[in-house]
Amino acid sequence: MASSFAGIEIGKRSLMAHNTQIQTAGHNISNANTEGYSRQRVNIKSFDPIYRPDLERAMVPGQIGQGTDVESITRIKDELLEGRIVEGTNAETYWETRDKYYSMIESVYNEPNDISVRTNMDQYWSAWQELSAYPESDAARQAVVIRGQTLSNSIAQQHKSLRAIGDQINGDIEATVKQVNDYTKQIAALNNEIVRVRGLGDNPNDLMDRRDLLVEKLAGLINVTVVQRDPDEFMVHTDGQVIVQGDLARQIETVGQIDNNGYGKLVWTDTKLDAEFHGGTLGALIELRDKDIRNEIQTLNTMTLNFADLVNEVHRNAIGKNNTTGLDFFVQHDFVENVNGNYDRDGDGVEDTSYIFRISGTNSLKAQEQVGLEGVMTLSSAKGNVNVEYHATDTVETIVNRINDSNAEVKAYLDRNNHLVLKATAAQEMENPDFVIRHVEDSGMFLAGYSGILQGSGEENAYDFAKSDAVASLAGGDYAVAPLLDPAAYIEVNRIILNDVANVAAGFANTQGFVEPSDGRAAVEMAAVRNTKVMIGAERTFDDYFAETVTRAGLKGEQAQNQLATQNKIMGDLRDLRDSISGVNIDEELADIIKFQHGYNVAAKFITVQDELLDTLINRLGV
Repeated sequence: MASSFAGIEIGKRSLMAHNTQIQTAGHNISNANTEGYSRQRVNIKSFDPIYRPDLERAMVPGQIGQGTDVESITRIKDELLEGRIVEGTNAETYWETRDKYYSMIESVYNEPNDISVRTNMDQYWSAWQELSAYPESDAARQAVVIRGQTLSNSIAQQHKSLRAIGDQINGDIEATVKQVNDYTKQIAALNNEIVRVRGLGDNPNDLMDRRDLLVEKLAGLINVTVVQRDPDEFMVHTDGQVIVQGDLARQIETVGQIDNNGYGKLVWTDTKLDAEFHGGTLGALIELRDKDIRNEIQTLNTMTLNFADLVNEVHRNAIGKNNTTGLDFFVQHDFVENVNGNYDRDGDGVEDTSYIFRISGTNSLKAQEQVGLEGVMTLSSAKGNVNVEYHATDTVETIVNRINDSNAEVKAYLDRNNHLVLKATAAQEMENPDFVIRHVEDSGMFLAGYSGILQGSGEENAYDFAKSDAVASLAGGDYAVAPLLDPAAYIEVNRIILNDVANVAAGFANTQGFVEPSDGRAAVEMAAVRNTKVMIGAERTFDDYFAETVTRAGLKGEQAQNQLATQNKIMGDLRDLRDSISGVNIDEELADIIKFQHGYNVAAKFITVQDELLDTLINRLGV
């Protein structure tokens, strides 16, 4: 039988339900501008009736209702939409970071024409051309020297600018790593608190909003996916690795690398294994530093090194106005002082490696002559070695082109004396040194007796840098020790030439071993280097290098800009859709408050009526 005070209980539950709805609506309004907040809704259900079929009951018609009850307070959230936003945030910040830094890279190459490296190199070649017309002129020699200085300074400045961008990126990486570690710690702490609150039977809506916001911010830094198979274990994955599992957060740290200019690589703090990220801000920064900027600097170093090497080759064989010969025009610093390039690579005090940049053959070859030989050359590449075949009907030029078209990090050309020259390129992999020939082998005789590179054929006569005195396997031609790191940073005109411009060599020796005052053949040959196909990563001219460099930077910058605009549009639509679902509409909340207020007032009136009925029943009957 229902209690006489059941009406009071019904009214009380109604008051409490409407009060909870009003408070929740007020909570929504107060957080209308809170980042990551999702509006909340009170779920109301009818209270269990007095009589149930499984219990004894009075003989009354139907079940007697007991009013309303608050079932739960939940967030209005589309989980699938949230997953798309987390995934899209990763791509958005990736392209945003690339767009930002490629604007800087483009500015390095978009120098004013009168001070650009290309303009200064054009003026340098023009100075040699002028000297070829007036080989007896000291003024023309002075122009060559001054323009050589200007060119070397502009190359060094470009290298400095690129290195500064690399340093800035490295600083951003270190700061981003700290952010990632901080976010993962906060997510793990929130996981622990959310589990505790759920254990009490409550919905920790605000805590889950805060966690979702942190996950979205983390997704902007690294590529993440969220997994929650167990309600009590919220997990965050990145590139196949668990970074947050429940209340456990894995940390990452930076470890310095000698092979990467001292820039640190990322490792997991617990396992010390490499931590790889391929998206978000951190993934973009690592790619920019270790690939894009590294490639730009390597390309500049390659151009500088080969430019100086080719100029020096001509200048060494020419004679100055004062009959001085054998001088390099540009100074090149060797990586090691040992003439054989011997180097202690593992730091144990014993020389175990040979650092050689260039190897020249002893025999003069004809580019269009068929070699009449069969064999396979084995040359070092980014990963292991590559094989380059040659056949009896191949010409020397065909074989040279085949070497240059292969994936080998060794390139070939014929020098001014028609000797075959092998040169190392910049290394694609960080563990391999730049501008170091690592392996040269020939199963036949093209590199041995024919061109005079190696002493013999077969594996037993191969040149391999992983030992000291590896040059002993060479046939006796000229070779050069690998340069010091970053030749673009320190290129300069030989001080001997700076002190006396008469040392600038414009001609070649006559039959008596002297140079004629009117001989400008060396200057002509020097000016011709500008449009000659030379080894700069592949066989191309210096003009090609400048065109490709500017074009590459421009196209990558354009790609980043276009992809960012596309991603911004996609993410804008997704965030607008989320706001329409989860965002707080103040007008709607105010309307709800008015509705709940009316309900509250009616519930209060209902209690008043019940109070009057009870007063009549208790105090006024039976008198």
